[in-house]
Amino acid sequence: MNSRYNRVKMTTLAMLTAISCVLVFLSFPFPLFPAFKYELADVPVLIATFAFGPLAGLLVTVLAAFVQAFILGQDTWVGFLMHVAATGCFAVVAGLLYRRNRTKKSAVLALILGTLAMTAVMALMNYIIDPLFYGMQRQAVVALMLPAIIPFNLSKAGINAVVTFFVYKKISNVIHRAEDGAR
Repeated sequence: MNSRYNRVKMTTLAMLTAISCVLVFLSFPFPLFPAFKYELADVPVLIATFAFGPLAGLLVTVLAAFVQAFILGQDTWVGFLMHVAATGCFAVVAGLLYRRNRTKKSAVLALILGTLAMTAVMALMNYIIDPLFYGMQRQAVVALMLPAIIPFNLSKAGINAVVTFFVYKKISNVIHRAEDGAR
């Protein structure tokens, strides 16, 4: 690959990372679970994943989580770890599936399985992390799984998946035109 193409790719990934960081400021309490925040910050990650593959999505996840946690002060290192685990899992699962077959049907399946993977990982992460760092009893975490943690993560990831599905093609056309111009 030529250096101009690589610059276009790196610039695009940097812009998607920046957009993800801005979107975290547009968070709001999730209506069904007001204690949890919802934002569209994972959508740029999923766009990077579908456009450039799972490693690109994981890179954008780590960079955006780092900026959000340590530069913008939106979180702590525990939040950084949880963010990377949740969104990174979503990006890798969805990216691996979509990379094999770039069709609408494959995109839908990839987003559904990514949503389920993220939800499972967040249930496990909350089960492990919450008692260690927030002093919660494991029984309390388990008691919150079905009524709050699992439905919230299914909802959040599901909404982000739907938004990604509807905006990706339009955005990917712009990305791929820039790539073609760089080749």
